[in-house]
Amino acid sequence: MNVLDSFSLKGKVALVVGGTGLYGRQVTSALAEAGASTYVTTRHKDQLQDVKQEFKQDESVDIHALYMDQTKEDTTIKVRDNLLKEHGKIDILVNNAVARVMETGWNSDTAQFSQSMEINATGMYSVTKIIGNVMYEQKSGSIIQMGSMMGMIGPDGWLYDEGLKDSPPDYFFHKGGMVNFTKYVASYYGQSNVRCNCISPGGIESYRTPPEFVERYNTRTMLNRMANDTDIKGIIVFLASDTSAYITGANIPVDGGYTAK
Repeated sequence: MNVLDSFSLKGKVALVVGGTGLYGRQVTSALAEAGASTYVTTRHKDQLQDVKQEFKQDESVDIHALYMDQTKEDTTIKVRDNLLKEHGKIDILVNNAVARVMETGWNSDTAQFSQSMEINATGMYSVTKIIGNVMYEQKSGSIIQMGSMMGMIGPDGWLYDEGLKDSPPDYFFHKGGMVNFTKYVASYYGQSNVRCNCISPGGIESYRTPPEFVERYNTRTMLNRMANDTDIKGIIVFLASDTSAYITGANIPVDGGYTAK
């Protein structure tokens, strides 16, 4: 196979859990542009039609929107069964969903931390197990965990005007745990040719990002900029495709050199 052909996802079926955020849209578009039949989930039933409409704007890609709440296993099982009925397989899973539950940082109500873990840790485990077991039986598949560089380093109060008082500890906890969970999943499923890797992106610039924050953040990176709306696409296709067939259990920072500086 020509190396360029190995990047193609034609004939593959991809499931993106939480594909509507700043990085989620990139993930979904990248998989579809590479040829995969791509299904994106949302836990907001009332937004389902809006999600479908957003991705319908490009008729050259095959993208579908489904309702799924990763804290409710029955909804994940229903999505799994629908994909198997439609395609007979699931080739790619991207765990990108994250719920920002804690409101006031370190001194938040402890119940909020518990709720966050139910969604962001227990829920992710449930989805990975349910879809991963399909891949185990079919003896192929790629699982991609969307982590964060915040799972690799401590918070930097200098970046924020008001210090760290509102920096949520749950986010650091579950993004850090995701890195080692990736290694566990890679070990468990590896004997059946199923790979699991983690991507740890840095911050992404958007219309909501204050200019003064961008200026400070840029000095922390080697490329002197925040991520843009295409920077995650290449690594997603790489890890989802046969090009990375011998890579598993890895955590790959995509942060402009932030964590290496």
